[in-house]
Amino acid sequence: MASVLNVSAYLFTRIDDPAALRVALRERATAAGLRGTILLAEEGINLFLAGNAPAVRGFIDELRADRRFTALQTKESWSDAVPFGKLLVKVKREIIRMDRPEVRPQDGRAPAVTPETLRRWLDRGADDEGREVVLVDTRNAFEVDYGTFAGAKDWRIERFTQFPDAADSHRDELDGKTVVSFCTGGIRCEKAALHLRAEGVDAYQLEGGILGWFEAQGAAHWDGDLFVFDEREALDPALAARSGA
Repeated sequence: MASVLNVSAYLFTRIDDPAALRVALRERATAAGLRGTILLAEEGINLFLAGNAPAVRGFIDELRADRRFTALQTKESWSDAVPFGKLLVKVKREIIRMDRPEVRPQDGRAPAVTPETLRRWLDRGADDEGREVVLVDTRNAFEVDYGTFAGAKDWRIERFTQFPDAADSHRDELDGKTVVSFCTGGIRCEKAALHLRAEGVDAYQLEGGILGWFEAQGAAHWDGDLFVFDEREALDPALAARSGA
C-alpha cells in the first residue's frame, strides 16, 4: 500500500509578512521531514508537500492554527515514494501569476459550484435554469493534452498570463451561458472566474478543481489523466499515478 501522503492546498488571504513567514515555514517543514514547494505572496499561500502522513497533517494543522490560514483546505493523494527532490519555500509577487493586479481573490471569491452540482448539470445537459453550461479549462495546453472534461473549451494558452486575452478573443463562446472555469486544484480557476465576471460573463469556479472532482465524482465526464507538477507526472481519476508514471 502506498505510504507517502501528498497534499496540495492554496488560500487567498492577506499576508503582510511573507518573507518572515517563509523562514518560519521552512524551519517547520524541514523539521517535519517534508519535501515539496511552498509559495507565499501578499495575496496568499500555495503549497504542494509530501511525507509521512502524521508529519504532513501535523504541519497543516499547525498552519491552520494561524487565523490567516484557518480556512485552508487540502487535497490528498498517495504514492509509494516522495515525488519531490527537495523542499522549496519561496516568496513571489503572486502565488499564481496572472499579471492582473485588479483581480484580488483575497478580497472576495467568485461564486463556486460543487462537483455534485456540476455533475447534475452535465448529466442533464444544462444548469438548473435550463441554460447551456460551458466548461473552460484554464490550464496550459500541455496540461490539457493529458486529459480534460469532455467538450471543455481549450484555448491553447501557454501560460496563465495569456488567459485574459484568450477569454476576450473567445467571448462569443461564453455570452448568455453559464460558464464554469476549472483547473488542477482551484487556484487558477478562482482568478479566472473573477476576471470573467468583471468582464460581464456569468462565470463560476469548480470548487476544489479537478482534484476535488476526482475525489467526489471519479472519471465522470472526464477524458484521460491529470498532469501534476511533481515526479508522478500524472494521476488517473482514482488519484493514483498513471501506469508508467
